[in-house]
Amino acid sequence: MPKLQSRRDKQPAAVLEKTATPHWSDEKLVRDCVAGKEEAWDALLDKYKNLIFSIPLKNGLSREDAAEIFQTVCAELLSELPKLRDPQALSGWLIKVTSHKCFHQHRRSQRWNDSEYAQETATQPEILAENLLIEVEQEQKLRTAIANLSPRCRELIHILFYEDPPRPYKEVAESLGIAVGSIGFIRGRCLEKLRSSLEDSEFK
Repeated sequence: MPKLQSRRDKQPAAVLEKTATPHWSDEKLVRDCVAGKEEAWDALLDKYKNLIFSIPLKNGLSREDAAEIFQTVCAELLSELPKLRDPQALSGWLIKVTSHKCFHQHRRSQRWNDSEYAQETATQPEILAENLLIEVEQEQKLRTAIANLSPRCRELIHILFYEDPPRPYKEVAESLGIAVGSIGFIRGRCLEKLRSSLEDSEFK
């Protein structure tokens, strides 16, 4: 069973949004963004905005700091995108750059005392701790896998796993235009497709 986030997990950066732009590969996103296509830039931000925004929050920064870092990273991404040689490295690049911004924000705000700062810079200078880095990467794999599902599967997973309070099955069925008795079957098929996609991406 995929490790879906509980609907009662109040993590500020959502793993899934109910409405999603069509999933494009990073190769297409980078190519079309460099070509100046605004739709591609919107799709790229839609795909990675939760990834970027979640890193400052996981680092203990405020939502205001996270919003500022998000804008800074997006501006840097826009200028550096033409230089990106490997589009498949895009998510890793975003994680690294955003992590650097968080590190420098901590320094500016003096939220670490001298001993904590020295210890952090000695062990992992200017990057996320390894366990946090892995967590962020895995969350992005889940977002991408869900985005690759059919619209009905995406909506069903959103309703069943991310809405709080949960809807009665009758309302779920009416929303999707299906019979109440078919929800379990469709959910199983959707989760199987999601599981297969996650296995392909080496989700843990």
